[in-house]
Amino acid sequence: MIQPHILIAVLGAVFSIPPFLGIFWVGYFILRLPLRRQERAGFFLDLLETGMQTGRSAETSIITFSESQDRSMGVRFHLLAAYLETGLRLGQALDKVPHLLPPRIEAMLKTGEEVGDLKKVLPLCRRMLRDGVSQTQGAINYLILLAFVFTPLFPVPLVILRVYILPKWRDVFAGLSTTPLPPLTEFIFGESFWFVRIQLLIAAILYAGALLYIVGPRLSVWMKNTLSISLLDEIAFRIPWKLKRMQRDFSAMLALLLDAGVPEPRAIQLAADSTANAVFIRRAARVVTELASGKKLSDAIERFDETGEFRWRLDNGSKGQAGFTAALSGWLEALDAKAYQQEQSTAQVLTTGLVLLNGVMVGLVVTGIFQALVWMINDAVLW
Repeated sequence: MIQPHILIAVLGAVFSIPPFLGIFWVGYFILRLPLRRQERAGFFLDLLETGMQTGRSAETSIITFSESQDRSMGVRFHLLAAYLETGLRLGQALDKVPHLLPPRIEAMLKTGEEVGDLKKVLPLCRRMLRDGVSQTQGAINYLILLAFVFTPLFPVPLVILRVYILPKWRDVFAGLSTTPLPPLTEFIFGESFWFVRIQLLIAAILYAGALLYIVGPRLSVWMKNTLSISLLDEIAFRIPWKLKRMQRDFSAMLALLLDAGVPEPRAIQLAADSTANAVFIRRAARVVTELASGKKLSDAIERFDETGEFRWRLDNGSKGQAGFTAALSGWLEALDAKAYQQEQSTAQVLTTGLVLLNGVMVGLVVTGIFQALVWMINDAVLW
């Protein structure tokens, strides 16, 4: 006959499996979000390219595929096709179906449509899709940190420790002897509020990062369209690897437009729009003003690159026969590689630093409590 405690243990193990599987599935789903966006956008670009190779327009290709009732692209894709059937152009229909594509890819497609050669911007869009792999690799470090160091309920035990447990321990230790507590224990009891505040700040930063990772570019678009503020664009402009990717997209689109014969002021505006960043767009407006006042393009473009390499390559492109795209190819690869290196290095350093900081703080608290216990034992023996 099965013992009751064994039966309870088995049932507890069996019923605990579904919640754990659910947690793992949610983590897996969240971790793959950038790759899912990349996959959807890549499929959309493949559809456009395949249609153009067979002589069909982008609008016709989308409508034809939507008629197959395939659900792999989601509801928004079929809504886009419905708008195209009313006679709208691709750029106009994309404005009515937000969040179908990443903002930068959407801006690039609109630029290609405006210059009359959508096919030329497809390679630039595909280059941008590679960013999703780097984001996912960096997110793995934060996921490990959340899984093994912090949990969603991490702030709760901190508050309980600060409000209920540490004051009780201090009263107990103070009532056992009139001799002062060890210095480290006094520090822990006196400064426990700061310990909890730092831990809560770390947790808040991690949760904010997780939220931005889950929401993706939608939050930035919503803030600009609804609240008319570009705070996230300002922050992104000051993050080194994001800035380098924006410089890459801007440079590639600018070279393509200049090679296509687009006037410099218009090329600057369209290239800045392809970054989908308000700071870049504002700087582009200043560059256009400087061009109108007679300043050379290579001199005005310094607003987008402080190193001077962009200016040097533009000068070479204007003098050479191969064109701007060929002159900037090495620059684009270098920006891509530096952005990847910076993002991965930052993820490693940040997660390692947070783990070490958390370990030091927990170690101080534990050491302070054990010193008080040793002090209490020694005091009782001497008594």
